[in-house]
Amino acid sequence: MSTENLAQSPQQPPRKPRVAVVFGGRSSEHGISMVTAGAVLRAIDRTKYDVLPIGITQSGRWVLTADDPERMAITERRTPDVEQLADSGEGGVVLPVDPANREVVYTEPGSVPKALGEIDVVFPVLHGPYGEDGTLQGLLELAGVPYVGSGVLASAVGQDKEYMKRVFTSFGLKVGPYVVIRPREWDQDGSAARKKIIDLAGDHGWPLFVKPARAGSSIGITKVDDLSGLDEAIAEAQRHDPKILVEAALRGREIECGVLDFEDGPRASVPSEIPSPETHAYYDFEAKYIDSTPGIVPAPLTPEETAEVQKLAVDAFEAASCEGLVRADFFLTGDGFVINEINTMPGMTPISMYPQMWQASGVGYPELVDRLIQAALRRSTGLR
Repeated sequence: MSTENLAQSPQQPPRKPRVAVVFGGRSSEHGISMVTAGAVLRAIDRTKYDVLPIGITQSGRWVLTADDPERMAITERRTPDVEQLADSGEGGVVLPVDPANREVVYTEPGSVPKALGEIDVVFPVLHGPYGEDGTLQGLLELAGVPYVGSGVLASAVGQDKEYMKRVFTSFGLKVGPYVVIRPREWDQDGSAARKKIIDLAGDHGWPLFVKPARAGSSIGITKVDDLSGLDEAIAEAQRHDPKILVEAALRGREIECGVLDFEDGPRASVPSEIPSPETHAYYDFEAKYIDSTPGIVPAPLTPEETAEVQKLAVDAFEAASCEGLVRADFFLTGDGFVINEINTMPGMTPISMYPQMWQASGVGYPELVDRLIQAALRRSTGLR
């Protein structure tokens, strides 16, 4: 071919970065992960990115799904399921295991594996164990694939409420009174474990909140008003995690604050306040997602209180070595702000507080999603 013909050949457009949105999963937060994924898929700029939706069923199978955000919403008070959007058949998606090769493969029994092309970044919108707890992050580190959000350590710390509190206290952040009951304690000497809880109530009063140590979205949590409800609450929490956390009730206002990684470091959003739900004993799963109890954005705080909670949110982000995004939850008590927990992959549904706080801070949902993807693309995988 002549030089002249080469010059006249049409130029191939540059390949758009390919984003694999991974959602669903094996945890009890499967459905909420799907609702978040629907919002993210709706917000991604398709002129800027190619998108590959990958669902993980409740049994743990990775599948191709329809790119259909409208079918990922809560309907008739029920959360969606990956199986509803999965391709028919027994096929599954296999992520690359070689850092030099980011090609995703689709396999089906009796058929030749089909290459689906390379992925540039994973947006994991999984909540809870087997996704938000460092397990998926470790897999992606081994595969050499960049991903949105915190690394292995921060994800694990952010998922385990006991070690999260230990990290916070070591960095001087104030946490509320609590005790941890490990499965061996409960199985081998239930009376001694029960006494730890009773002593907590004796020191700080009822009610207590009994929680799975490694779960989210208020799933498995019971507000216990007296000793009669304790064993049932423990059994409910242990349905989701054999290790449980029992917390004294904090008297104060529930305040949340978002943290987002910018090019010059993490910044805090305006805070929000979660008012006490009128039809629920506390801000439980149904109040959050089914009845959609609205938060107040921005929270009606003094300028000094706003500045303080924003600083504390960034301090918590840094203490746990987080990256990308975090929602930090506090109680404003008579003794000041007490941190309750952080979420390293907070709910990002249309009604979730994290995107609402950033919307009020001048970062709309599509820009928020784009910033998270761009931050992941800038980071290289490795020890994080």
